[in-house]
Amino acid sequence: MGEAARALSSLSVHRGLDVRLSSHGSYPHPESVRAVNSTTNPSNSAGQAMNGDFNTHQSIQDYYGQVLKSSADLQTSACCLIESPPPHVLAALKNVHPEVKDRFYGCGSPIPPALEGMTVLDLGSGSGRDCYVLAQLVGASGKVIGLDMTDEQLTVARKTQSWHAEKFGYANTDFKQGYIEDLAAAGIADASVDLVISNCVLNLSPDKPRVFAEIFRVLKPGGELYFSDVFSDRRVPKALAEDPVMLGECLGGAMYGEDFRRMMAVVGCNDARMVSSDPLAVNNPALEAKAGNIQFLSNTVRAFKLALEDRCEDYGQVAVYLGTLAESPHFFDLDDHHHFVAHKPMLVCGNTADMLGSTRYARHFKIMGDKATHFGLFDCGPLPVGSPITSGAACC
Repeated sequence: MGEAARALSSLSVHRGLDVRLSSHGSYPHPESVRAVNSTTNPSNSAGQAMNGDFNTHQSIQDYYGQVLKSSADLQTSACCLIESPPPHVLAALKNVHPEVKDRFYGCGSPIPPALEGMTVLDLGSGSGRDCYVLAQLVGASGKVIGLDMTDEQLTVARKTQSWHAEKFGYANTDFKQGYIEDLAAAGIADASVDLVISNCVLNLSPDKPRVFAEIFRVLKPGGELYFSDVFSDRRVPKALAEDPVMLGECLGGAMYGEDFRRMMAVVGCNDARMVSSDPLAVNNPALEAKAGNIQFLSNTVRAFKLALEDRCEDYGQVAVYLGTLAESPHFFDLDDHHHFVAHKPMLVCGNTADMLGSTRYARHFKIMGDKATHFGLFDCGPLPVGSPITSGAACC
């Protein structure tokens, strides 16, 4: 039994996982995840602690709705871009309203390529900055849905919709109010979204397993989750997780890498890939003292709704990038250890072949070989999501 399978088996036994499956692949039904979390997570669907007075959602709403008036009010560097976004994103940013950009608190640039005509969901869309960038990249035939729970942020996003529509020449954005733990309540149907992105927001959720279950429910088969967020090298103590400033600055809810791996295994994702990772400097002496020895990481991660194996297996397959992505004609980086040079054949494992050949990237790759013959384990594999990897890519 592989590592992810062992994690799934262990969680199923020790947490009483209901094995009812959704109608779109082998993913636990969201109701079964809700049932599990009711006994293991001290928060209900509104973020209200059942064993105390701390309300995570209310604390976040207060911080992002009342305390922060612009990005200048942030107390740490956790919610700041480490590096400049890629050129095509920078070009799109020039067409975004200044007020929207002033209220941006994201920590990365979680915008992958090949988006023309796609339906994209942005979880924790805030003032709408990434949504309005995506609106240009998906084009008039695509659609961008922004979901946020904060009135003040949604007001900014919505009041500039007509301004952006006139700027772009079309209207393709829809901003909904709701919780990322309950996408059904916001009217987002099963298998209706091509891409889910999130920019330093998943760490804020008091019920992350439920968030991931909902994400994989709404993704279409072959759809992608692509997000930037704050991770940690250990579990953050409860006292820090309930500190309003630590939480609001995206540190209190940082995900421990191994817990992230386990959560993904539960929702049926056996192979989430690290795109980039860098150590995160807090740059606030008072908060650094509270954090002690905890090391924070800024990670960008991608995962696909595919029936992948829990290890990289060798079937003798080869992938060739055709150089047809306008944003990156010379190379394509799938993750931190798959750099495809245009027109150069590259041996790949079965999972990588599926990520490239059974998703929206298929028309940009030529996959040679099938899975008729197995040659054993493939000599590569995803590094632990909690591990720091020096990278030049923009991330949280």
